[in-house]
Amino acid sequence: MRISQTEISDVLILEPRIFEDSRGLFFESYNEAKFEEILSTKFVQDNHSASKKNVIRGLHFQKSPNSQGKLVRVVKGKAIDVIVDLRKSSKTFGKHIKIELSSENNKMVWVPEGMAHGFVSMEDETTFLYKCTSYYEPKSEECLRWDDTTINIDWGIINPIVSEKDQKGKKFDQLDFFN
Repeated sequence: MRISQTEISDVLILEPRIFEDSRGLFFESYNEAKFEEILSTKFVQDNHSASKKNVIRGLHFQKSPNSQGKLVRVVKGKAIDVIVDLRKSSKTFGKHIKIELSSENNKMVWVPEGMAHGFVSMEDETTFLYKCTSYYEPKSEECLRWDDTTINIDWGIINPIVSEKDQKGKKFDQLDFFN
């Protein structure tokens, strides 16, 4: 597995070793021992989402004591994954990165605790799988508005489809940040 650091510390891109032949392809998408070594964490919950083209989901995170790290990947379609650093002590506090994830490139992204996470689906039926380090807890869930002007994310689409819940997300300056 190839591991690449991103511009935001602790956010990693993981590219599995892919074996292809005339029948198709094979790769190991998860191995507990290897991931514990790479990330020093355990996963407790798997999530699955499918989205139509131009759907924006996020930017979601959970506050302590239920903060979540997420290992995300696209198993069908294509998405632009967005991660925002909400750690006050980080050199990249308030910065965001975008990473293309697709069923063609098979990349995975490690989104550590202290980040807001979202994506825009670039194809119909784009399907994400998430491995999470903490259980979903509605009382701990927060949402940073996808169109916050402080973060100023260019999602690359016009007329996105955004849930009512995500439309009610907080602005960046209204958040209680991670230390």
